[in-house]
Amino acid sequence: MQGQGVSLALRRIWRAPAVQALLLQCAAFGPTLLAVALLTRLGLPLSYGAVALIQGGFAAALSWWRGLASWWRAIQLLFPLTVYSALALALPPWLFLVAFLLLLLVYWSTFRTQVPYYPSGARVWRAVEQQLAPDRALRVIDIGSGLGGFALYLARRLPLARIEGIELAPLPWLVASLRARFSASRARFVLGDYERLDFAHYDAVFAYLSPAAMSALWRKAAREMRPGSILLSYEFGIAERAPNLDIVLTQGGPRLYVWHF
Repeated sequence: MQGQGVSLALRRIWRAPAVQALLLQCAAFGPTLLAVALLTRLGLPLSYGAVALIQGGFAAALSWWRGLASWWRAIQLLFPLTVYSALALALPPWLFLVAFLLLLLVYWSTFRTQVPYYPSGARVWRAVEQQLAPDRALRVIDIGSGLGGFALYLARRLPLARIEGIELAPLPWLVASLRARFSASRARFVLGDYERLDFAHYDAVFAYLSPAAMSALWRKAAREMRPGSILLSYEFGIAERAPNLDIVLTQGGPRLYVWHF
């Protein structure tokens, strides 16, 4: 049993896109060395920046082959060049530490959840508001609430509703909580994982996550959400069930999907 637990943990680590991206970046070293050796043999001069671009190109190609999301391919392409540029600028080491800590506070949950920070906008907030009855004491939650803009907006617009947000990354949660306190908003923000919530307590659940998270979100919603409640997702649909409403916000742009229970 212990061996199975270790094996399951290792599989989960391997499935994390960040781990795959790191390993693919390492795997690109071999093709890069071969390409540099071949180009040098042909008499083509290569700068360190050019070598970094070759490395990034191979890493991006491997990431495409593995089916990683498009933003990972962009990161893979630019990462070696960024590292080389930082070294060439001779930046002080403490600057890298500060940048790392800030990124960790904002994105540390992305490693496990595969949900990077996606800010929504006022057009989305208004579309969600139109799906909620203003004369009912609804309980609404934004899962992955980020800096809190959506929940703060709804708290202003729906005075009878109880508006909540939950965020796993500490820095965005802190910013949202401070915004609510200093603006005397009724919105409340919780630091934690939405998977620990019981969706049966809510009349409406809003999500702006990522394609990787939608199947798990649907399974949870299907188990827990009460009749009469609604699930709303901006941009990302659910393969397991077509939405009851498919709302076009801008021509050719992302849509708001609504499921009725």
